[in-house]
Formats: sequence, structure tokens, C-alpha cells
Amino acid sequence: MEIILKEDIIGLGFKNDIVNVKSGYGRNYLIPQGKGVIASPMAKKILAENMKQQAHKIAAQKAAAEEKAAVLNGVALEIAAKVSATGQLYGSVGAAQVAEELAKLGKEVDRKIITMKDAKKIGDYVATVHFHKEVMVEIPVKVVAENAAELKAAAEAEEAIRAAADAKAAAAEAAAAEAAAEAADEAEVLEALDAAPAEETPAEA
Repeated sequence: MEIILKEDIIGLGFKNDIVNVKSGYGRNYLIPQGKGVIASPMAKKILAENMKQQAHKIAAQKAAAEEKAAVLNGVALEIAAKVSATGQLYGSVGAAQVAEELAKLGKEVDRKIITMKDAKKIGDYVATVHFHKEVMVEIPVKVVAENAAELKAAAEAEEAIRAAADAKAAAAEAAAAEAAAEAADEAEVLEALDAAPAEETPAEA
């Protein structure tokens, strides 16, 4: 069904947009919550007239959004989070954390207008700030390990244990090879002795 949105709903549309939604979502959520109305022919006509009358106001809103967006141009974030030895995060990094990091830079942005795929492992992501239906800013987000030193120490300790185990195994293998060689040499000597003719004892006069 077609719905005229009465407010911005990130991921669906912006105020005064006409969007297609499932009937249940529209009738059971959007309309009862006052977030939208059925886009009947009359409602569309009224919307068009209102948009025409509010053209100046809409242009001003877009200009204000562009000013806010300009403040974020060139901004890139690095967010530290606790991670496991496999690089998986304990929890996730999303819009709320992006808003917090922007606030630390003195840039207040409502987390509700930020979208980003939840980061569940370290790596590079992109957060999008939706200031207006036609004004959006993409912010590079790098998620890094907060406990990098701890992870490095654990990895080095694990490597040291592995190296010691390898050295022990190599030493045991070398010892076994040496013992086998000695046993082979001893067997050859015994075989040679067995094969040698016995010396005759001189007869007594």
C-alpha cells in the first residue's frame, strides 16, 4: 500500500515522501503511530499543494542540511573496541558509537539519522548521516582493537609455547634417530662377530 510519511523514517523515507509498504506495517504501525497516512488521491492532491506552498521552506531546510553536512566533510573516525584473539568484537559498533565519537570531536549528530552496518569484527566500515532526503554524508569508520597490546602479548606467548613444543619434538626425534643409528651399528658389529670363523686351539704335544 502507498503511505505518505509524516516524519523522517531512516531506511524507509523522509517526511512527505510517498512510499510503498506492506499493508500490515502501514495499518498496524505507521498509521496508528501517526507516522503516515494512506496516500489516497485526495491526500496526494493536498500534499502537492502543500509542497508548492512550502517550496521556500523546503529549500531553506535543504540549505541548512547542506551546512551541517559541510561540517562533516573530511571527517574519518577510528573507534577502539575490545576484541577476541580471532578479531571478533565483544558486542558491536554501530550508529550509537559513531554519534559518541562525533560528539567527542564537537560535532553533535542525532544517532537516529545515522545508519551503519553493525561492526562485529575489526576492519573498515562506512557510516551514513542522513541530514535531508537529498543531503547525506558518508563517514569512513575504522574499528580497531582496544586491547591490541594484550592480544599481541597473548599471540607472542602462544608462539613461544608452539616454538618450544616444536623444539622439544625435534630434539626427541633427533634422539630417537641417534639411538636407532647406534642400535644399527651395534647390530652390525654383533653380526660381524657371529660371521667371523672361530680360531683353532693348538693341539697339545
